[in-house]
Amino acid sequence: MSQPATPLSDEDQQQLVRQIGRAMLPALPPDWTRVRAEYRAAGRHIEVDLAFAGPDGQMRPVRPPMDVVQLFGQLRQGMYQQDRGTWLSAVYEIEAPAAFTVDFNAEEEPRWRNTPPPIGFRDELQTFPRPDERIPDWWRQRIGLPPLPQPEPQEYQAAEQPPSDAPLRTAKVYDGKNDEGRIVVNRQPVEPHLVDGLIAYLESAPVVLAARNLDVDEFNPGEQDVPLNFRTDGTWIWAGAVPHYLKKYGLPPEPELVRHAANRGFQVGDVDEATQDLAVSIITGQR
Repeated sequence: MSQPATPLSDEDQQQLVRQIGRAMLPALPPDWTRVRAEYRAAGRHIEVDLAFAGPDGQMRPVRPPMDVVQLFGQLRQGMYQQDRGTWLSAVYEIEAPAAFTVDFNAEEEPRWRNTPPPIGFRDELQTFPRPDERIPDWWRQRIGLPPLPQPEPQEYQAAEQPPSDAPLRTAKVYDGKNDEGRIVVNRQPVEPHLVDGLIAYLESAPVVLAARNLDVDEFNPGEQDVPLNFRTDGTWIWAGAVPHYLKKYGLPPEPELVRHAANRGFQVGDVDEATQDLAVSIITGQR
């Protein structure tokens, strides 16, 4: 099988994501309210499901257009990284008229309709090589590899407080919106074993600004359950929507924030008053 093509830029990936969304529309009736596409692949084995809901909310399967299948394949190839391979499954959901999310899974076994034979998983490694430690145990069992050795428990120490004059970075809740007003999310999912620690980290940092009411869920405007607050750990600032959407939808925070929290062992540490005041001034536009 051919080797992966040159990785796509973030802009090209987002363009492909938008093209996939548009390619679904010819298969849908005019009164659709929600659509869900799931793509699963291992080597030459490919499965694609497409379903939509109408005004009654009931999901109904439809045949996915060939353009959807081909564009998903291009996106999977273009998102390949030598240090982690590429994703095995993706779920793309659109809520009419504009909001959409895309979740990628590179580690967990997809929910196959028909489990690929072992050669499919070997072909996957030949086409999209990944480091040995990135091959999960379920995959190793499929192709006869021994399990990975269990890592020794690590003891983390809280990171030192950055200098008071260090810049604070503000995390984006999502990547932006396209010309049609649809939310753009194009990030690798948080590795499952990091999720609980990350949520605890994001929800334990000091609140520096908050409102009593709740904000509207941008992915489901019928719900108003998003905390209106901001927190900081002395290096990053993030809105309450960041951990909220991670818990509710699995929406990953910015990768740099995830790495930062993991490098700290998910220990926030103390944030001095001057740093908290600086965060407020940044949030309110005074800095």
